[in-house]
Amino acid sequence: RIAAEAIRGRSLIDSPTVMKDFLRVYFAGAERETFVVVFLDASHRVIEVEELFAGTLTQTSVYPREVVKRALYHNAAALIFAHTQPSGIAEPGRSDEALTGALKQALALVDIRTLDHFVVAAGRLTSFAERGLL
Repeated sequence: RIAAEAIRGRSLIDSPTVMKDFLRVYFAGAERETFVVVFLDASHRVIEVEELFAGTLTQTSVYPREVVKRALYHNAAALIFAHTQPSGIAEPGRSDEALTGALKQALALVDIRTLDHFVVAAGRLTSFAERGLL
């Protein structure tokens, strides 16, 4: 919560490393897979950070309908997703890519942009945007 408070209201356009540093702290010591959404306004300032889904050691279920509902609730213009992989491997799998595509498509229907999806494991991060997967 302290880490989330530190980035609330900050613009993530000016400093992408702020998001990476935040996620390293946020997920430090994670023992199960969790899915977090960062809700952003039109200037890409952080509105809110929410852990929407939590699962087991190896998986969690994410429901696009719930993500869209929360995005509309916060009146978000854009989102960043992140999930932890307690296995220690920060590589996105095919299911991660399919999920990101489904979320991006659902959110586009209500004019909300998907800016990135991070896979976080053992302090390492993989960015879908940096890899050209968005």
